[in-house]
Amino acid sequence: MPKMKTHRGAAKRFKKTGSGKIKRNSAFTSHILTSKTTKRKRNLRKSKVMSPGDAKRMKVLLP
Repeated sequence: MPKMKTHRGAAKRFKKTGSGKIKRNSAFTSHILTSKTTKRKRNLRKSKVMSPGDAKRMKVLLP
């Protein structure tokens, strides 16, 4: 059986935590920032843990 390959696009966007959960960065941070509040932009900078349904699909891409 051949080796499993990592999906390189996913590897650049997501990281696995020590417990096996998947970290992601927020969307809506790249442009049209003038209409967003300072508090909202600050909270979007933080990384989040992916929801269980999405994380299940990501685990196939990140063996």
